[in-house]
Amino acid sequence: MSSLVGSEAKRSKVEQIKADSHFLRDPLRQELAQDTTHFSEAAVQVLKFHGAYQQDDRDLRQQRKQEGLERAYEMMLRTRIPGGHVPPQLYLTLDRLADEYGNGTLRATTRQTFQLHGILKKNLKATVASIVRQMGSTLAACGDVNRNVMAPVAPYKNRPAYRYAQEYARKLADLLAPKTSAYYELWVDGEAVPIPPVDPEVREAEQFVGNGVRLEGPEPLYGPVYLPRKFKTAIAVAGENTVDVYSQDLGLIVLTDRKGNLKGFNIVVGGGMGRTHGKAETQPLLAQKLCFAAPEAVYRVCQAILAVQRDHGNRYDRKQARLKYLVRDWGIRKFRRAVEEYVGEKLPRFRPLPKCIPNSDDYLGWHDQGDGRWFLGLSIENGRIQDTPERQLKTALRKIVEEFSLHLRLTPTQDVIFVDIEEGQREAINQILKSHGVLSKEEIPELVRLSMACPALPTCGLAITESERALPTLIRQLDQVLQELGLQDSPFLVRMTGCPNGCARPYLAELGLVGSAPDHYQIWLGASPQGDRLAQPFQDRVHISQIVPLMRVLLQLYKRERHPQERFGDYCHRVGIPYLQAQVQQLQQV
Repeated sequence: MSSLVGSEAKRSKVEQIKADSHFLRDPLRQELAQDTTHFSEAAVQVLKFHGAYQQDDRDLRQQRKQEGLERAYEMMLRTRIPGGHVPPQLYLTLDRLADEYGNGTLRATTRQTFQLHGILKKNLKATVASIVRQMGSTLAACGDVNRNVMAPVAPYKNRPAYRYAQEYARKLADLLAPKTSAYYELWVDGEAVPIPPVDPEVREAEQFVGNGVRLEGPEPLYGPVYLPRKFKTAIAVAGENTVDVYSQDLGLIVLTDRKGNLKGFNIVVGGGMGRTHGKAETQPLLAQKLCFAAPEAVYRVCQAILAVQRDHGNRYDRKQARLKYLVRDWGIRKFRRAVEEYVGEKLPRFRPLPKCIPNSDDYLGWHDQGDGRWFLGLSIENGRIQDTPERQLKTALRKIVEEFSLHLRLTPTQDVIFVDIEEGQREAINQILKSHGVLSKEEIPELVRLSMACPALPTCGLAITESERALPTLIRQLDQVLQELGLQDSPFLVRMTGCPNGCARPYLAELGLVGSAPDHYQIWLGASPQGDRLAQPFQDRVHISQIVPLMRVLLQLYKRERHPQERFGDYCHRVGIPYLQAQVQQLQQV
């Protein structure tokens, strides 16, 4: 095995910072105690592993620079919530912390976690400590480790596959979590706090010693420099792909028999959305079929996949460091052979899957769980939970949790689901929502419900242009076009990002809008609504004011030429991007 762990091979600057951190401690440990407004570059890199990004208010950046002031530094803190499951006491804590230390809002992410924005450095430790004391965590929500494990959120009691997905999301999150004690040393000073117990099955799997998988020291799986880049994992159920499993570094698909017993998992590897403008060697890629894993083997296989990336991923160029590039460059056959070497046995073949249904908002509104209780899905536009003069969403959710002690689940589309609701509680919950102006599923246009945006400006340091603040107006203008063309029954997936990194997964949208310059966006078209086909670039720099006129022309073509029941994304894929470009150019000249 040729490993970069501990070798003298060339490394990026971040690799050296990780090596010098003493397993995620330094220089963060020293700088947390300093009375400063922000962290150094090295501490910022280590801070990510603990779940936080250092940002600044970019709306104020130019003004403060002109006034000779430093940037308005603040922190974004992200939780780690496997499967999006949020206990009531943790939700109420996050709601309070958003007001006490943040900007007054909670943001549900596209990876089923919460983000708190606007936290000052001096308040960061108190914020993290409050989360930890409620058995929550921010460890590994960011950084070069396995991130939050996603899973379908529907709490169907009569569909065991959904229960298995949630169960294994928790188990894999524990299995692949960093083991360093630095997290509790730094944020709660090593005090005894309630920590969720690790499943004995997982604990036993952690002792697995394969060909080079287990390393010496505090991090037996990761080693002293962790992974070359972030690593994303999701679990789907056969026939549904709400988690966009093919966009993940590691994807598992639950397979059950006709009686609902767990047969095992199909495993895919090498997906990822991130790319860089002007660098063709960076690209969104779909995960490829690797193997089938029985329940007793799945932990070994997942650890081996991560270890292959640990030992062979690119540690020199971070733009080529994701697992997807290793799989692309090696090919899936060579990658499979490497995993087999680490596992110590041949991997079974990937098994046939049923056809997926289109990704939709079927979990919104009231649904029977199958056990006499209900779950309620609420549409949260772009994931932002806040109070406005029109609707007091944040207050309404807090009152529901306080009154009924309900658990929540965050969806991969930034929405919220309340679970295990008694029949007698439904009317009171409806009244709370109505009295606070929270709209029902039926009151929100489907195009709006299906859309997603990343935060972008003013907080994200990578943003090129607007996203969350721009999409609400744009999506309603697009919905008006659908109404005018008589296509109101033909909505499609719209996703917008302020940069090409793809946090809202725009390359898996039927219409992807990717920031390319201030107020300008790349247009991507033609992804599959099932999440198993990438969109393709259509136009490079379109001013935001021209997106709706351009889409009107495309939707007119779609209305005229579509097949019966054909989705917009499928139509664009069938006729092809060159055809659409030629037709639009011709029609715009008329």
